[in-house]
Amino acid sequence: MAIEPEHETLTHRLILPRDANHHGTLYAGVLLSLSLEAAYATAYRAAGHSPNLVLKRVLDLRCYEPVPVGNVIEVRGCEVVRARAHLVVALYGTPLPSRSSPWIDCLMQFVQIDDKGHPEPLGVEPDEFPAALAQPWAELRERAQRLLFVRA
Repeated sequence: MAIEPEHETLTHRLILPRDANHHGTLYAGVLLSLSLEAAYATAYRAAGHSPNLVLKRVLDLRCYEPVPVGNVIEVRGCEVVRARAHLVVALYGTPLPSRSSPWIDCLMQFVQIDDKGHPEPLGVEPDEFPAALAQPWAELRERAQRLLFVRA
């Protein structure tokens, strides 16, 4: 049985003209910035009390739909992989009006560091057998595990 994630986050943002490219849709640079903010908030909540996290890498970021100015986007976030000193969070862009699939999904890896910038264990040790996750998190966890292995 799949469980609902304990630390799911929810981010909303109105797409304004200043966020747009010359096509009147969300500019890729703003997309990356918004994604990083949502992913960091998710990692921060998942890491426990007073984390000191830094982005290690963007494992995957896929934009499936252009987002026109005037839309309010919704991005859900969840921790999908945890190791001793790092975690991977997934983002899922709730489908836009009149759509059935996400407008974005993303995987970002964060590392807990000490005052000298060296990796430091997270407050909670990873489970040897992580709990099953509901969709879309289970699929995104599988993708993250494949990408972590390929890019190790």
